[in-house]
Amino acid sequence: MSARPENIGIRAIDVYFPSRAELEKHDGASTGKYTIGLGQTKMAFCDDREDISSVCMTVVQGFMEKYNISYSDIGRLEVGTETIIDKSKSTKTVLMKLFEESGNFSVEGIDTTNACYGGTSALFNACQWMDSAAWDGRLALVVSGDIAVYASGNARPSGGCGVVCMLVGPDAPLALEFPLRGTFMENIYDFYKPNMSSEFPTVDGPLSVTSYVRAVDHAYTAYLEKLEKHTGVERASLADIDYLVFHSPYTKQVVKGFGRIAYNDFLRNPDAEGFADVQQFKEVAREESYGNKVLEKAFINVSKAQFAAKTDSSLLAARNIGNMYTGSVFFGLASLISQVPYEKLDGKRVTLFSYGSGCAASMYSFRVRGSTSEIAEKLELAKRLDSRIEVSPAEFEKIMELREKTHNAQDYEPTGIVDQLFPGTYYLQKIDSMWRRAYGRTPLN
Repeated sequence: MSARPENIGIRAIDVYFPSRAELEKHDGASTGKYTIGLGQTKMAFCDDREDISSVCMTVVQGFMEKYNISYSDIGRLEVGTETIIDKSKSTKTVLMKLFEESGNFSVEGIDTTNACYGGTSALFNACQWMDSAAWDGRLALVVSGDIAVYASGNARPSGGCGVVCMLVGPDAPLALEFPLRGTFMENIYDFYKPNMSSEFPTVDGPLSVTSYVRAVDHAYTAYLEKLEKHTGVERASLADIDYLVFHSPYTKQVVKGFGRIAYNDFLRNPDAEGFADVQQFKEVAREESYGNKVLEKAFINVSKAQFAAKTDSSLLAARNIGNMYTGSVFFGLASLISQVPYEKLDGKRVTLFSYGSGCAASMYSFRVRGSTSEIAEKLELAKRLDSRIEVSPAEFEKIMELREKTHNAQDYEPTGIVDQLFPGTYYLQKIDSMWRRAYGRTPLN
């Protein structure tokens, strides 16, 4: 029997994202609509050469090579994604192709799906397996990410593409704080994908914004209650969180979410320092606060300094890639590690807010108990973001039209240019008459 593990959490992280597009000049919008209105700078996307299985294979194989980890050492593989190309066969089973050479086919775990929340559930599953009597002493991989695409129009700039691979194990530098977790779930139709013939979601934009901040309210309150109960902290607040990483559908929503955290602290302790300029909102009932733009702006303003100190450094990837659905919050964590040196992270509490429409949300935290320097060095996030190919908006639209036309295609050979893919990228070679997919890989050099 293996010894009970301690400090279970994330031991290593790598990410994958494809090329980029700038949409602002293309659709006739005024300058600043997306850079200011959404908080986005660039957006990653892929053509018909990449699908959810290929991008997941790319990040997993790249991760294993970069960290020199044997597939034989993996006992669990969890995948969180909402990008579905088969209603039965999981992405995890496709990833098992990578395990063939090792001869390791005893790997637990499967796909988890609920909008942008699946990756968080996958991480919880892996950590809880390791913290249970079922753990066999091996490590776990968590893969989380999506290809986020929207129909042509105002929503299209909120797309993106990215996937993350995380190694879960004991003695982790990012140790999950059991049982500090606040969860909120309810039945709501804010964003969903009922049309199986299309990649595009059905979205109620205003409802989705409200649902997000409602979930912040409830998950944050539940998290603070756990913090008080299990750590002895009295009147827990944002002051007890060193860094706060949000799920980012677009970065302007993160700004609003952080302001909402300040609003919740105000409700819990309206006389606390820093709230002198928002006393007029004392009598506003919580349910009446949703959609109140004056209140929203006021709490964004009073929390600006804290936002800059606790959250802004986590938005590097989101600003340059866009929405990665299940991978979004973990790209935020990767950004934080890349932007903030270990000396400043050492011993600190890093809290994550994960939200998936429908809805499912959790707030949970890690304690930095070891060096994050190697993770930052291997990520090379800023360098890799700068190395991408810039594609014209007009070409981007053609690629989106191609993806739409070939969605669910059979007996199909993709036409995307393989030479434009990064080294070590898996790509779709062919879909046969029975919808079976074959993949290749670009050379590493």
